[in-house]
Amino acid sequence: MFTMLFCGLAGTCGASGGSEWKGLAVGALVAGGWGLFAGAALLVGAAVGSFVRVPPRWIALVMAFGSGVLLSAVSFELIAEAYERSGMGPVVAGAVGGAALYSGANALLARRGAQHRKRSGQQQPSESQEPGSGNAIALGALLDGVPESVVIGTSLLGGGHLGTATVGAVFISNLPEGLASAAGMRDAGRSRRYVFTLWGGIAVISGLAALAGYALLGGASSSVMAVITAVAGGAILAMVADTMIREAYSRVHLLTGLITVAGFLSAFAMGHL
Repeated sequence: MFTMLFCGLAGTCGASGGSEWKGLAVGALVAGGWGLFAGAALLVGAAVGSFVRVPPRWIALVMAFGSGVLLSAVSFELIAEAYERSGMGPVVAGAVGGAALYSGANALLARRGAQHRKRSGQQQPSESQEPGSGNAIALGALLDGVPESVVIGTSLLGGGHLGTATVGAVFISNLPEGLASAAGMRDAGRSRRYVFTLWGGIAVISGLAALAGYALLGGASSSVMAVITAVAGGAILAMVADTMIREAYSRVHLLTGLITVAGFLSAFAMGHL
């Protein structure tokens, strides 16, 4: 229906054009579905964090594992893919640019109360302590999730293998993110309605970002795709270092490295099955 409507409005789609647009529409919907699936892990983690008193040490262990999973995905899937597409220059420029953009936005949000959005203890400020911190936390959650979702959409353009590994890595890492953040929000006095509205909205936006990544970048050149992939990889690396590993180390200290390696190897194995 979407394809027929688009072609009718444009007046330019013949039989072959209609098939092409139909393929694009179906592919975009599949990408959006996978993005929604990966984003829904945040909602699952938030449900556990809201209703179950998980010890902070266990949350930190899961966070360390999720950090390793994302580090593996960035190393062997995103950065490696970008390098194969276009060489070292675009990889360096994209990754540095992505890390700089993320770090700058994260610093601005931290000043408004979002610096502890993934902390499971009582570090998150309440709205009475720091007005506007709830909105900052919501924007921070969006900042963390969009690069991962765009990557899911663009990775599926390559035939599906990379997309499957990336979806799995993002899903696994999203569970501890939602768990830790929801536990911290609960301790800061935020309602369950706020928690589930936030993570439900982020899950939907994750699906839309994956859909947009597939639909808008299908005709992009190899160099452009390499830069975009590297930008997302740099942003994800900065996010892991700034938020996830910090939460893990604050609770489990020297175990952080060991559990992170376990997550790294698990994702690596998943990508080579």
